[in-house]
Amino acid sequence: MKKLGKLLVITSLLLCFFISGGWAQRQAKNQPDSIELKLKEIYTKREVMIPMRDGVKLYTAVYEPKDNSRQHPILMHRSPYSCSPYGEGFDRHFRTNLKNYIDRRYIIVFQDVRGRYKSEGTFVQVRPLNKNKKGRKDKKNIDEATDTYDTIEWLIHHTYNNGNVGTWGISYDGFYATMTASSNHPALKAVSPQAPVTDWFRGDDRHHNGAFTLLQTTNFLPRLEGRHIGKGVMNQIVKNDVYTDFLALGTFKNVDDLVRDTTQTLWNDIKNHPDFDEFWKERDARTSCYNLKPAMLVVGGLYDSEDCYGAWNLYKAIKEQSPETDLYLTFGPWWHGAWTVRGFQGFGNLYFGKSTSAYYMDEIEYPFFRYFLEGKGEKPKHKVNVFHTGENEWKAYDEWPVQKTAGVPYYIHENGRISTQAPTEQTSYSAYISDMSRPVPYTANPTTYRTKEFMVDDQRFAASRPDVITFMTEPLGDTLTLAGPIEVELMTAISSTDADFMVKVIDVYPERFEYPQAARSYLKSNYPMSGYQLMVRGELFRGRFREGFDCPLPFKPEEITPVNYTLYDVAHTFLPGHRLMIQIQSSWFPIIDRNPQKFIDTYHCTVEDFVMKQMIKIYHQQGAASRVILPVVKK
Repeated sequence: MKKLGKLLVITSLLLCFFISGGWAQRQAKNQPDSIELKLKEIYTKREVMIPMRDGVKLYTAVYEPKDNSRQHPILMHRSPYSCSPYGEGFDRHFRTNLKNYIDRRYIIVFQDVRGRYKSEGTFVQVRPLNKNKKGRKDKKNIDEATDTYDTIEWLIHHTYNNGNVGTWGISYDGFYATMTASSNHPALKAVSPQAPVTDWFRGDDRHHNGAFTLLQTTNFLPRLEGRHIGKGVMNQIVKNDVYTDFLALGTFKNVDDLVRDTTQTLWNDIKNHPDFDEFWKERDARTSCYNLKPAMLVVGGLYDSEDCYGAWNLYKAIKEQSPETDLYLTFGPWWHGAWTVRGFQGFGNLYFGKSTSAYYMDEIEYPFFRYFLEGKGEKPKHKVNVFHTGENEWKAYDEWPVQKTAGVPYYIHENGRISTQAPTEQTSYSAYISDMSRPVPYTANPTTYRTKEFMVDDQRFAASRPDVITFMTEPLGDTLTLAGPIEVELMTAISSTDADFMVKVIDVYPERFEYPQAARSYLKSNYPMSGYQLMVRGELFRGRFREGFDCPLPFKPEEITPVNYTLYDVAHTFLPGHRLMIQIQSSWFPIIDRNPQKFIDTYHCTVEDFVMKQMIKIYHQQGAASRVILPVVKK
């Protein structure tokens, strides 16, 4: 009995401990942490509904320094993803990438865009720039630029500011930053679109070169558009891994049956606008890039699988369409948004040897805003700052693409060779069977979601497949530095009427290569880097768009046909002893949906409509040479 009594006492104490611990944890979730308490000592938070010119009011959280000894610059962020926490809590950005601005006591502003969360009005996906606007008195023709203008006007008159406003945003928020720039409010002095959504048909998020991004869009759009908040579409599909389960499901039509949405959504717009028509053209953010007044800092990641295209091409559009704009560009070795992770020294199996994101935050981004918003420091000396992977060094340029580059053709040859010399054979090609019952996976390992690391994954798994053809140089005797876009020129013949083409430019590491101990400790991995095949750049192209994205055409079976397209920009150095490899395949699943290998509507077809297997020939002969043109930096 004594033992039993003692056991009951111990059990009671443990039960009280766990109950009280659970209570404490629940209470802690509802209490501000130490960082937030410190922020509340120096900032106040005000929630306001700012009226727009048409009467709609937008929820805006205004964080103001308590120090009124001087007037402060305003840094604004507009988003469709919520300004939570609402009420007394402080936004998560205060704990990450806003440290430099908090330390200098900027006024920080977050706003829910029109029709999202606590803002009034109707939400429109990537709302086009309204070119019918007739000035501030026009209360009918609104867009994101007018909403931004009206917001800035209110902030200038209702905060203790110095008259200078800046804005920034990543991904979809980067689209809103671009639209902010087009408002041209006189107080708006500096804008930074970061990995900005720019063109959702040709290169960002929803499509790559006209091909539907199956995995990412299925995961993203139904949730963003307010559907399937609980047991979402992805949860209904993925029971084992994304490759197996999406393959078993079938086509876009089968996913659409799970989405079951009959309202006006972008998901439905995608299936109703399969080509680059006016719907997509007016949603290209580059149409707003004329005569921009604020200074612009465009930021992107070399390993961004979502909006790498947008950053490169937004910069080029501003450079061409608004030549008087004070324009800057920064690219680092980052995944989507990794420049906000201060200790970012490596990614996947790659090690960069230094914190590239801390350098960006402290030496590039903050000095940009400091000069244009505070009037302090020096004007940024370099227009372009790009991190060259391979040699792992930052390089500064006056513009991009770099002037001292030359397009050098690298031809593929029989027996898997690559040369700068054109082929001399009369008849020569490499062939493979593209089998949509077993498409080439995007990564070697089973995954239940779209990983970030697939952009730098070892490609040896693909090189071993019979439906991937591989070409490689001898070990390089000197450095080969690339800076700019890569042009792909294929000569192909297929046995059906449509096909996809995936070209990868790969850096093959030398045998017995290994990282120093410091790198292995940071990466927490002993992955065998000897012979590693790093995808420097790879992208899929839907062959039907070879004559233009607004002009889809079927192939004539067995007829030699050119397929030319661009792999977006790279900044990479192949070191001596490394090899240049080119891989070609016709699927990249389920990152991209399967091509039916027939010229039919890919959004309404079924698996029964597929030409499941077809022969793909890639020619390397006189009069039909296939090559990539690399942007080689001249020494």
